[in-house]
Parts: sequence; C-alpha cells; structure tokens
Amino acid sequence: EGGEMGRKEPETVFERGLQSIPLSMDLWIHYISFLQSTLDPGDPESVQKIRGVFEAAVAAAGMDFRSDRLWELYVEWERAQGELRAVTALFDRLLSMPTQLYSHHWERFKEHVLHNPPRDILTPEELLWLRSKLAAEPLPKEPEPGAAEEQIRELVISMRQQIHAQNEAEVGKRWNFEEGIKRPYFHVKPLERAQLRNWRDYLDYELAAGSHERIIVLFERCVIACALYEEFWVKYTRYLERHTVAGARSVFQRACGYHLPRKPNIHLLWAAFEEKQGESPETAPNRPETHPETPKTPQNTPKAPQNVPKCSQNTPEALLREAAASTPAPPLASFYAVKLARQVLKVQKNLIKARKVLVEALDRDPENARLYANLLEMECGADVRQNEGNAMSCFERALRSGLPDEAKVVFSQRRVEFLEDFGSSIHSLLTAYDEHQKFLKQRAARKRPPENG
Repeated sequence: EGGEMGRKEPETVFERGLQSIPLSMDLWIHYISFLQSTLDPGDPESVQKIRGVFEAAVAAAGMDFRSDRLWELYVEWERAQGELRAVTALFDRLLSMPTQLYSHHWERFKEHVLHNPPRDILTPEELLWLRSKLAAEPLPKEPEPGAAEEQIRELVISMRQQIHAQNEAEVGKRWNFEEGIKRPYFHVKPLERAQLRNWRDYLDYELAAGSHERIIVLFERCVIACALYEEFWVKYTRYLERHTVAGARSVFQRACGYHLPRKPNIHLLWAAFEEKQGESPETAPNRPETHPETPKTPQNTPKAPQNVPKCSQNTPEALLREAAASTPAPPLASFYAVKLARQVLKVQKNLIKARKVLVEALDRDPENARLYANLLEMECGADVRQNEGNAMSCFERALRSGLPDEAKVVFSQRRVEFLEDFGSSIHSLLTAYDEHQKFLKQRAARKRPPENG
C-alpha cells in the first residue's frame, strides 16, 4: 500500500544502513529481497534496478571470504531471468575469487555448462573462437551428431580448470587465517590475544600479497571486529596514506568520531596527518571524497556523524580544540589542552593564547599537577624580567590548590629556586623560603608514625 511513495522510506533506511555497514551480507540480501517483493518484475526498469543493487553489493562485499551467499543469490537471480550468458559471466568472476565455498561454485559451474547448450551460455565471440579452435585440430574419425557440442563443453571447462586451480591455491593460503577468526562481528567484550594476533598476521599477509582491493576489504572486516583496538585503525590509516589522502582522512574521521573518541594517540596522528598535507583552512575538505584508486564503498565516502561536532578546519589547532571540547573526562581533556598549548606556543609563538588554554583547563581540572607543571614551564621559558608576575601567580595557584602534599613541596621548592635565580625582591625570596619550611614540616608531621607504634 502506498506504491512507490510507500517504498521510498524503507529503501532510504536500507541505503543508510548499507552506507554504515557495507560488508553486511545479511543487510544486502534483505535489501535485495525487499526490492524483489516491492518492484514490478515485468518492468525492465525494475530488472535494471535489482541488477544494479546486485552489482553494488558484490563491489562492496564480494571480495569478503564469506560472501558466497551473495554470489549464489546473484547467480540464481540471473538464471531466473533467463540470462544464462550473464550466469556464465558471473561464474567467470567468481571462479577467480578466493571464497569459503570455492569448490561448490566450481561444481555448480560445471553443471551449468553440461546442462545447457553452448550457444545459450557463451557469447557469440567465444563460441566462434571455440569452434575455430576445434576445427583446427585433426579428428581421428568422423564426429558423431552432438559430439561437437560435447567437445565445446569440455573445452569451456578445461579452459577454466587452471583458473580454478589457481584460486584453490589462493584459498589455501588464507584458510588458516579465516579459521582463526572466531568473532567476525563487533562486541564490547575484549578479543583474546590469539584473535588479535591472527588479525595482525592476516593483514600482514594481504599487505605482502599486494592486492589493493583485497587489502581494503580485509581492513574493513578487521575494524568491525576490532573497532575498539587503536592499533588496527592506525595500521589502516598508515596504509591509506600511501595511496589516497581522501581515504585516509575518511578512516581518521570514522575512528576518531565514532569508535575511539577518547583515545589521544589516534587524534594526534590525525592532526599530524592534516599538518603534513599542508592544506589551508580554505582548501581542506570537511569530509572525504572518493579517490579513484580506492574502491567505491560507503566506508570511503561516509557522511559526517550527526552527533559529533564537525571540525570546520582540518588544522592541528582546530582538531585538538575539537578533541578537548568533545571529551567530557577532565584527565583526557587536560591531555589535549597540554598538546594544544604547546602547539600554540611553539608553532604560533603566542604565549598569551597558550596561557589562556592552560588556565581554562585548570578551571575545569584544578588538581591536575601536569597542567601546573606545563603552565610553569611556559611562564619560566619567557622573558623572566617581564614575566616574573605571571610565574609567581602560577606558583601561588598551585600551592593554594588541592594538590597532594608531595606535589606542593615540589612546587614550593621550585618557587624558592626561581626567586633565587631571577627574583627582583629579597623580601619575596625570604617569604618563599619560610613558607617552604612550613610545607616541609607539615609533610613531616603527616608522615610521622603514631608514638604508640
């Protein structure tokens, strides 16, 4: 009910789902089944629509070792359309594809050849070439009626036999790796060490084999099962950096925006990647475009996450600010603040701006000794004749805070040393010295054991 308008909404949902999980065989099969049940089978446009979805499915997921159900569904659909030549063409693609049921496909192909007339399953060009090849071979005796067709069938199968043998060898190389994948889906429960090692070894094997398309598909499978493991995202981005900037940026966006928002290392690598590109804010894209060398799968052309703030500029400062702003946990936000302050100070040479970053971070996280230490390092690194007041303010703030006694003693000692070396007032030095002795006595009193043991 509702016709085309009633079909559009679920179709849109399917397409959005396949953008997010294009390696899901179940989702592709359900989508195709939905189209078959809602489109008019007698309409040529419906046939073209379904064939187009099948092609999109095998382009996105057909290289998955466990994609056999999808290929079989495509073959049977073309057979139901009466397109036997299209079935042959599909088998020609599938017979060179290392998949779990490779042997089953080979047997089905031979049945297809033996149970159908050659003129129905072969293109006119291939049929003509096979007949000319047979005519060129001397026959021992006059052929019987129908013998030519049998010879053509035998030749068709023998020509594919070598392809099947090579594919069988490729399957054999991957079989143990595939057997080692016990959990191909995502789960928050940690993976066993053997599983992680198997993914590392499998990726290294495909990287050494050198097929870009197979490498991409395996990485995509890996980051589903290992979505919470930073090392695999890093390995993926490092591979893509050598091939496509847009593809690498896409993976960084997925890793940092969806799966690892609180992992600092991957965010810093993204910032370094963008800095290396040397792009200005005007030319840096907000989201990736598909690169010609990268398979046109939805993972490589994702839409910006709706629940993650978009970064208007892919610059190191902007990325670090976004990471700090979108991280609720104070320790991690403070980590990003330190990195941002250093970037602003060292690259932009802006002490005032860097100081503001750390002071704002201290307002949110007032008991973080690392923030005080970094602020003090910045203040003491400036011209001490002009910056003595700011350095002293930093000392005072640390000593008035809720830091542990041990940390306060360290800051108090550094204050005395700073005034000894750079202080402009002997009165300030003597006052700091007296307060330092008080800190030492307070710490000793707290550490003193009870008199009664």
